[in-house]
Amino acid sequence: MLDILDNSLYSSDFYLDSIIMSLRKQVQISETQVPKAAIGLLIFVLIFGLFIVGYDQGQLFSLVQGEQAYNDLWVHEFSHDMRHAAGFPCH
Repeated sequence: MLDILDNSLYSSDFYLDSIIMSLRKQVQISETQVPKAAIGLLIFVLIFGLFIVGYDQGQLFSLVQGEQAYNDLWVHEFSHDMRHAAGFPCH
């Protein structure tokens, strides 16, 4: 295109504009929503983790180990310090 003011094909404004336009990158921002199944799964993990750390007294392993799980308290012993740090009284 010819510049109307000075009839020059390579005027400085046109040349700089073409360089700037070639250096620009198009940024496309897409708004996506978090799937409801993912939120539901995270809530389930939170509640299950809260049960294990705070309230399990052998119930979880009693499904596999039977009555002995209530005497061993494996989950309780492994998460003992975390229980106290979270404010759960356990003894």
